[in-house]
Amino acid sequence: MTRFATVAEMALREMLRRRSVLVILAALPLAFYLSRRGDHLGQSVRFVCLGLGWALSTAALFAGSAAREIEPRLRLSGYRSHHLYVGRLAALWAVGVALAVPYFLLILVDQDGVRHGPVALMMAIMVAVSAPFGLALSAILPRELEGTLVLLVVVGLQMMTDPGSALARALPFWFSREIGTYAIDGVDSGYLARGVLHGVVCAVVLLAGVAVASSLRLRQRSHLKFVTPR
Repeated sequence: MTRFATVAEMALREMLRRRSVLVILAALPLAFYLSRRGDHLGQSVRFVCLGLGWALSTAALFAGSAAREIEPRLRLSGYRSHHLYVGRLAALWAVGVALAVPYFLLILVDQDGVRHGPVALMMAIMVAVSAPFGLALSAILPRELEGTLVLLVVVGLQMMTDPGSALARALPFWFSREIGTYAIDGVDSGYLARGVLHGVVCAVVLLAGVAVASSLRLRQRSHLKFVTPR
């Protein structure tokens, strides 16, 4: 547990160094919420959840990119690959919970006509999915700019694509639409079941992707340089 905690603490320290970025990311869900609160109160709940997912995924992307330099040295110190990505995920999930709680309290106070239990569940699944999604992008894409653009495309498609289409169901945040519909519109529990199932499957797939990508990348030992004797 000590090694997991050490990696988690290092990840938190690295994220706290980007204070201005963290402030912007923390305000992003609020901007999503206020953009729809005036005329579409129900949609504002879905939008704040998407804003939360975008913010946490971006933080995870930055955390994964920042860890590229130090991870090889930690591996040489005896850390295993699962120590690194599990510790980093724990830090990101803690940040996600700290970010989600104030927005859930905002919805709790500001909106009476929704099912608050499913809203809390939707946010919890969003935190669980967003952290490994951002880390997976950082493992696949070498630069933060490319990862940020991919996040922009994913969130944009999630907002604009027909929710019943196959493309929408393939996106990682589709569950928020189903659970949000159940929480806001009072539909049958089938929406809740589909949303939870989709969220759990996405979380498991993304966690497996992070584990595989991290293990393969760290086994390459690109930090070692072999000198050919003359």
